[in-house]
Amino acid sequence: MPSSRVAGGRPPSTTHEKIVEVALELFSRQGFAKTTVDEIAAAAGVGRRTIFRYFPSKNDIVCSDFDRVLERLRGALEESDPELPMMEALRQAMVLANGHDEEQLPALRIQMTLITRDPVLQGHAMIRYAAWRRVVAVFAAARIDCRPDDLMPQAIAYAALGTAMAAFTRWVRTPDEPLERCLDDAFRELANGFAIGPDET
Repeated sequence: MPSSRVAGGRPPSTTHEKIVEVALELFSRQGFAKTTVDEIAAAAGVGRRTIFRYFPSKNDIVCSDFDRVLERLRGALEESDPELPMMEALRQAMVLANGHDEEQLPALRIQMTLITRDPVLQGHAMIRYAAWRRVVAVFAAARIDCRPDDLMPQAIAYAALGTAMAAFTRWVRTPDEPLERCLDDAFRELANGFAIGPDET
């Protein structure tokens, strides 16, 4: 996240968070594709150049929280109890990394709704997801004593990403269900190998 001050020590005319707030409101009301950077700048009371000082592209406004959550996930995995089964440690880390204050959830819901439904943002998110999978693969490789690019860590990373996306999609579609419960339930099933018996289908 950019610093709260710019060169020379002057406070910026707006904040990173304010731009995100304004942009998400416009995206929610008008749609992502139909909202321009100029409209975001005007609504935030800044110039177009200020938007690009904080974000490389309009797409990056939607993914503004990704790096922070990724660092939280990396930290949670690194600090996980080595005695825990690997998939249980991953489940706990996922829930911890995605813990949000109640007031942050409306913005997060808009972001995830856009990411899960807009083809342009889905393509942009693939780059971010590659970094996410790398973090999980590095963790898995350390647990099973192999390289992150070997088959098993990669399979775990891809399975974990799919599970996370399923949980977020479920949360977007069911507003009354807590995000942490969606993630916890989904990753618990992943850890159990989706062991559904014939009477449970």
